[in-house]
Amino acid sequence: MMKNSNQNSNHNSDWSDVFVHLDPQAQPNYLNAIAHSARELSAMFTTVKAPYSGLEPAKLNEKIMAMPIGKTPIAPLAEIITNNVNLIGKNSIIVQHPHCIAHLHTPPLIPALAAETIISALNQSMDSWDQASSATYVEQKMTDWLCELFGYDLVQSATNNGADGVFTSGGTQSNLMGLLLARDRVVEQTSGESVQKDGLPSYAEKLRILCSHTSHFTVQKSASLMGLGERAVVTVATDEFGCLGIDALKATIADLQSQDLMPFCVVGTAGTTDLGAIDDLQAIAAISEQHNMWFHVDGAYGGALILSSHKDRLAGIELADSISTDFHKLFFQPISCGALLIRDNHNFKYLLHHADYLNRETDELPNLVDKSIATTKRFDALKLLMSMQALGTDKFGAMYDHLISLTQDVGALVKATDKFELLAQPQLSTVLFRYNDLITSGDVSTEREEQICMINQRLRLDLLTAGQAVLGETKINGYTCLKLTILNPCLQLHDFESLFTKIADFAELQAYTK
Repeated sequence: MMKNSNQNSNHNSDWSDVFVHLDPQAQPNYLNAIAHSARELSAMFTTVKAPYSGLEPAKLNEKIMAMPIGKTPIAPLAEIITNNVNLIGKNSIIVQHPHCIAHLHTPPLIPALAAETIISALNQSMDSWDQASSATYVEQKMTDWLCELFGYDLVQSATNNGADGVFTSGGTQSNLMGLLLARDRVVEQTSGESVQKDGLPSYAEKLRILCSHTSHFTVQKSASLMGLGERAVVTVATDEFGCLGIDALKATIADLQSQDLMPFCVVGTAGTTDLGAIDDLQAIAAISEQHNMWFHVDGAYGGALILSSHKDRLAGIELADSISTDFHKLFFQPISCGALLIRDNHNFKYLLHHADYLNRETDELPNLVDKSIATTKRFDALKLLMSMQALGTDKFGAMYDHLISLTQDVGALVKATDKFELLAQPQLSTVLFRYNDLITSGDVSTEREEQICMINQRLRLDLLTAGQAVLGETKINGYTCLKLTILNPCLQLHDFESLFTKIADFAELQAYTK
């Protein structure tokens, strides 16, 4: 039996006040919640003294696991917001702190945070136009802008249909999509088969992807997810700067072909995670064209240089078949936000699936799911649009120039600072170094090297859990080192002077070498 309308009306009143409605009387709850969240976070930020609170990890886990969830509300929303900021916010990694400098993890821009409030309230699903009318066009505007920014031609020509792109969750998804397009294209060109319809061809075990040994691990991860396996990725030796060796690339291709293997894609990197190395994209493009290989550029880190005075370092990126770029790195956007751009939009056909309820073949309006491996995805393009509108591209470029200059200064500071070693000349905005209280120009024994590695491993972890500094850790030439990833344009050299003093004092206090 159906309930009468009065019963429904009374029951609905139990939850109507927790949604954003069109009714003006319902707006105060939304406004109060957003404003209270902003006030609590703002108050928290003004009291932050360290990049991490220093609360022992097991204790933090215990507190979070003990947070109540009940059948009925546990407190008014304002109190819940305050409690969560006090526990979760205050014990988070504070990316705005000058000594939080480990990863490709930036403080977000205020215009992008404003955009996030719009994005979350509108809650557009970017798969079909009837779920994201204006948003669909905004994303297309921004992918068009990005294509032109990186030198792609949007206009159809005799050789391709014109460039296009799609927003993604970041570099991992973008790299996967670029390599997937490359795989499906080579199979179609080789045997006329469709991986989408028929699966991998009989010769799939021969397919090979080439990249430098300093390329991002998502190249191997993508090969695994695509059914080719990590062994399908062949790493090429690098030069002294960590860039893919061009002669080594030529020799590797010749060697693979002599074994009746099929190198079908080369991945060039514009900014490796550790060294910040940028491959010779022009040379790789020429080799790729010569062998009819797909050329994908992983520009997740260094692609932002296109707006800077260092844009010439990306020469040749416009020749790539596909480009991945991240906006939650050097574009300072809140996580997550990235894009895949392709030089010929015809290749998006390898991702196209039609669903009767979603993107019918008869649809006249654009559905972005046609060119994505995701169905539901966020309206992240608005963040980039509003940031560009609020700051302008010149300010972005100036921030990048500052970061690159600052990184060189920090590298020089490490060289001049007692008890630290600079392990590689900075190329982009990373500094690789290690603490060594026994710096010597002579040979160091294997036993001593192992001890130095263990000291730096312990130092990073202890600095983190004590709330003193958030540093990166990686390996270079087989040795553990510490890493600074300098992505906060508000930092100055004095921030690093105090950081190195803090690290040295902390290490001395811990007496690691005693």
